Amino acid sequence: MIDFEIPPETRALREKVRTFVHEYCIPAEKELENDAADYKSIVARLQQEARSQRLWCPFISEEYGGMGLGHLANALVQMELGESMFGAVALNCQGPDDATMLTLLEHGTDYQKEKYLKPLLAGGLRICFSMTERASGADATGMQTTAVLDGDNYVLNGEKWFSTGAASADMAVIMAKTDPDAPRHQQFSTFIVELPNPGYQIQRNIETLSDGTSPRRHLRDKLPPGGHSEVLIKDLVVPRENVLGGIGGGFNMGQHRLAYGRLRHGMHNIALAQRALDLAAAHVTQRETFGERLADRQGVQWMLAECATELYKARLVLLHLAYKAEKGQDIRHENSMAKVFLAHMVHKVVDTALQLHGALGYSLDTPLANWYATVRRQRIVDGPDEVHKWRVGRQVIRTFEKHGTTALAAGGELL
Repeated sequence: MIDFEIPPETRALREKVRTFVHEYCIPAEKELENDAADYKSIVARLQQEARSQRLWCPFISEEYGGMGLGHLANALVQMELGESMFGAVALNCQGPDDATMLTLLEHGTDYQKEKYLKPLLAGGLRICFSMTERASGADATGMQTTAVLDGDNYVLNGEKWFSTGAASADMAVIMAKTDPDAPRHQQFSTFIVELPNPGYQIQRNIETLSDGTSPRRHLRDKLPPGGHSEVLIKDLVVPRENVLGGIGGGFNMGQHRLAYGRLRHGMHNIALAQRALDLAAAHVTQRETFGERLADRQGVQWMLAECATELYKARLVLLHLAYKAEKGQDIRHENSMAKVFLAHMVHKVVDTALQLHGALGYSLDTPLANWYATVRRQRIVDGPDEVHKWRVGRQVIRTFEKHGTTALAAGGELL
């Protein structure tokens, strides 16, 4: 029997999180329209409220102060948090911190957990992940930043590109090449670095498409430094005890954290797409043209139907991924397919909602223009569409050559 029943306690938790997002997080977005708004104060207030409701670090075990949710419950919670820009940060499960918390929890030493993980879990620190380089892009094994052992320290030199949140981070997780002669995926190691550090020099914050459409751009000087930074790493000294996951384990560390990041993006995409579809439905039921409501036009109904269908498929995809994760099964193949599909899904839904709003949607009077510019990056970050399709395509061929059918690479195991 295939059972889609959500346990009562999980359903109740989902409703509690949904209420929190709608009563606290979404209204807080309006405050940013005020010139006197203070982002840090808003976040502190929301986090205090979340803590008072025992909503904190959903995927972290209770032993470390989290909610201890399994994969299914966490997925359902994240689907609610993604409705608001404040949702994840209010519960201290925002990227890129969340994936690094999980990596530290899984692979960190007792020393690293005590010194770095606990402050992250408490919400007092932010961390960034410096892997991507201009020269290598999506090919992590092409990175050129080096780490050379010098006594009890490693000395790092190189450059990093698009290190998200580096300008406001208190720590950085950096991937560097420690052994160029080792097998390809064992050449790299991961290092924890406390910031600021003279060896970790931020050259600039890279302006992106969404920066120009953000309704908060007039508050840029008041917001905490963030964005995506270009970083020069020059003679950066890192103690040996700050190697995360052992020498040669850097590539695996990177894939471990990126795997969750892809899922988190997908879960948040569902929430954002749902909010966009709700905005579209509200608009077309109120808007009249040529003596008729937009909602009563067949073409508009078809547009809404297509979006609802995409959201339905998206939810089923994530539920299956959560199921496989709960069972401890390998989800790398399905994760790549889901990453591509969910990125296109949210883009289609937001684009349709914007179209149905007409010129109003293109303006900054609604959040749709900003969402449209923001979600476009989903088809690039954590591996572009083409890389994931390449991996999925290879698996399809391998499956056929081994089994004489492609079914197992196309969801056939469900049957």
